[in-house]
Amino acid sequence: MSAAVGFDVKHRSRALTEGVERAAARSYLHGVGYSAEDLAKPIVGVAHSWIETMPCNFNNRVLAAKVKEGIRAAGGTPMELNTIAISDGITMGTAGMRASLVSRELIADSIELVASAHHFDALVTISGCDKTIPGAVMALARLNIPGLMLYGGSIRPGHFKGEEVTIQQVFEGVGELAAGKITEEELHELEEAASPGAGACGGQFTANTMAMAFEALGISPAGSAMVPAEDGRKLEVARQCGELVMDVLRRGALPSDVITKPAFENASAAAATSGGSTNVVLHLLAVAREIGVPLEIDEFEAISERTPLLCDLQPGGRYVATDLYEAGGVPLVLDRLLEAGILHGDALTVTGRTIGEHAREAEEAPGQPVVRPLSKPIKATGGFAILRGNLAPDGCVVKLSGHERRKHTGPARVFDGEEAAMAAVLAHEIGAGDVVVIRGEGPAGGPGMREMLAVTAAIVGEGISEDVALITDGRFSGASRGFMVGHIAPESVRGGPIAAVREGDEITIDADARRLDVALSDEEIAVRIGSYEPPPRAEDRVEVAIAKYAKLVGSAAEGAIAR
Repeated sequence: MSAAVGFDVKHRSRALTEGVERAAARSYLHGVGYSAEDLAKPIVGVAHSWIETMPCNFNNRVLAAKVKEGIRAAGGTPMELNTIAISDGITMGTAGMRASLVSRELIADSIELVASAHHFDALVTISGCDKTIPGAVMALARLNIPGLMLYGGSIRPGHFKGEEVTIQQVFEGVGELAAGKITEEELHELEEAASPGAGACGGQFTANTMAMAFEALGISPAGSAMVPAEDGRKLEVARQCGELVMDVLRRGALPSDVITKPAFENASAAAATSGGSTNVVLHLLAVAREIGVPLEIDEFEAISERTPLLCDLQPGGRYVATDLYEAGGVPLVLDRLLEAGILHGDALTVTGRTIGEHAREAEEAPGQPVVRPLSKPIKATGGFAILRGNLAPDGCVVKLSGHERRKHTGPARVFDGEEAAMAAVLAHEIGAGDVVVIRGEGPAGGPGMREMLAVTAAIVGEGISEDVALITDGRFSGASRGFMVGHIAPESVRGGPIAAVREGDEITIDADARRLDVALSDEEIAVRIGSYEPPPRAEDRVEVAIAKYAKLVGSAAEGAIAR
């Protein structure tokens, strides 16, 4: 495709590579292998989060090499860069998990800084685990230069006792062990089997939810997200992304052309119909603020309410991302939404074509059971809802997929921090009807807004999830299931009413009424908030990077971005 009229494909890199005064800069680049011919071409950054601390991003360098091949073949000069990643799953239940959401900001910051300083003309970001995905797109939004995001892909399921398993079953196995349902030997066998290679967690947890959302948003190429990490076709997809970004550059297409209000609504609907992670609310709010598109937390409510739950995916359903890929991938999901009249089919994607065009080209595997027809939804409405009430005046998110309860009233069991709640669950101190309250885990209070997967999985493993509810100013993993409310805003350390809750207070979660309330007067809540003092931390210190984030971070109701 020829360049857009008047668009300079070296619109940024000329300032770095051209002119007598840039001789020293060119000399540096010659020293690492770039020729004069290379530097005369557009320079395209290839940013990824390869790291040896987890399987989720372990294939990123291999994919980057193929992206670079595509860039070179299409007439560009690639420059590779690496940023960080924090594994939610590995750090879950420890103080280290406080770094997870902080890492989203650092990933976006680091990609933005390198791309800005080195005047890249275009950018491909490669992501894998939970926070690398929104972090990579946040960087594209901030820079607003031609670019796209490639998701590294899902891990394949493991096998244990003749059944397919994911990391979800390992987390729940801890609760099963505490309840005497399995032995330590069985848990060890399960842990050895559940994560059999490279790729992000296999269910419709946060990674696959965000990958689907960003393909629906249009910033990832159609059909790319659900190709598994270790499927041979992923390498070809990566090469095609390298070629595509050069086309994006020649067209002069920008992220702001793609990341629009209708595109956010498409992404939200995809998450709702798939029963995806509640973290999608947090991350889409963050990207919206980076690109300058007005998006409020209550808008997710309206979208979920009109979107049927169609995907039978873990944690609430039976299947995993590799099954969705075989069924027809994200295009099939989008085709269902288009058929339902929910998808904004005219929204532009990074390919230069509309999302509706791509949806209509979906290839559905005959008889596939993963994505239901519109006539047979799993539920009539989507997988989450936004609640307000005297416990969450600024809003919170409840997950509705994977269980049937819509209302729960019970006594509060109050814990300042995740560890205390986990100890109570494992000691069998949580009873039927209880509402587990975990506070001090918000963006500033945590700091870092840890996920409560260890606690929710232990509750499921012990077999009490149908009788217990959980609320928190922290977050939930996409692998969490049960009747639970997260992202409560304001958080406890910022004067949120969750700070007023005491042991035994009656709490009501009413999904139909969209309410989260404690049976206290406004006056009593105000008095208790005024006397609340967060307990001292068990750790000796908080890392400087996390302390900076705690000072700068905003509300979860606005994406928990640091400004």
